[in-house]
Amino acid sequence: MKQLTPFLISCVLVFGAAACQEAEKTTQSAPDSPAQNVQAPSTEETKAAQQDAQSQVRRDQLNSDIRSREQRNNATGGDTQRAEDDLESEVRSKLEANIPNGALTVEAEDNGTVTVGGTVNNQAQLAKIEPLAKEIKGVKNVVVKATVAAPKR
Repeated sequence: MKQLTPFLISCVLVFGAAACQEAEKTTQSAPDSPAQNVQAPSTEETKAAQQDAQSQVRRDQLNSDIRSREQRNNATGGDTQRAEDDLESEVRSKLEANIPNGALTVEAEDNGTVTVGGTVNNQAQLAKIEPLAKEIKGVKNVVVKATVAAPKR
């Protein structure tokens, strides 16, 4: 039994680490990595997502989540060397709140570099990606691999 317990704990940790290797996404249809492109959404999907993403309640929820994380980070010393998952999640939330119907994928590196891929609906949304991502504490560089894709008809 004493040998079985460490083995089971090791298995759980390995499984957990493997399960956490996915990039943060703004939608289910977003690509699996920033290097991949995604099919443009249909007009109906665009309208439904815009209604949800542009609702004040949803934006307030996302911005409240970001503020809470920033406050927790500041309370623990305000470390600018943040965990990759934390950066990915905060940048994803920021982009989701401010770029309606973007199908974006966010990946972060230890050095504070964030890579954003996928598609947005217009050039104005594409231009927003870098400034929005840099608003998150710990983001030092932003690599934008996203493209503009018009909605499907």
